[in-house]
Amino acid sequence: MERIFFFGLALLTIMACKEQKQELVVEDTATYEIGNEKWPKKLPIKPEAQAILKDWIEFASFETSFDALQTVANKEDLSLVIEDMITKQNQLAESTYPKEFDIPQVKSRQKILKTYMLKVKGDLYYRTDPNESLLQMIEAYNAFRNQFNVVVNNKLDTNLILDF
Repeated sequence: MERIFFFGLALLTIMACKEQKQELVVEDTATYEIGNEKWPKKLPIKPEAQAILKDWIEFASFETSFDALQTVANKEDLSLVIEDMITKQNQLAESTYPKEFDIPQVKSRQKILKTYMLKVKGDLYYRTDPNESLLQMIEAYNAFRNQFNVVVNNKLDTNLILDF
């Protein structure tokens, strides 16, 4: 009886100490697909604001760069588009704003948009999921575009308020 117990214990010890092969799961983040079906659409700019913006070349360039975001298929494409957008946004910030839009409200929306673009860039750099940051960036972009509509719709004469 002692022999059976001894051999059973030895067999159990050998089985427990045996090296187990662990299958290593490697996620290929380089080919991570980007699904843009759930992204919000661009808010339209009213014709009055569009008439003012048509001569602002840097804004048109930034718009074209943002439109390229809708064509990304994977993280490499997204990284390239974000880099281009950051470059165009810096050019836009340094450019001369149209007189009607040279106000803090527009510039602050632009800075917020830049912040979210940098957040997406950081997500790509650290290989985390950029979808939440992308949604925030698109919302900030729509707020930036909507600010042009707000400025054009605002018919209040600020001189009346400031003189009082």
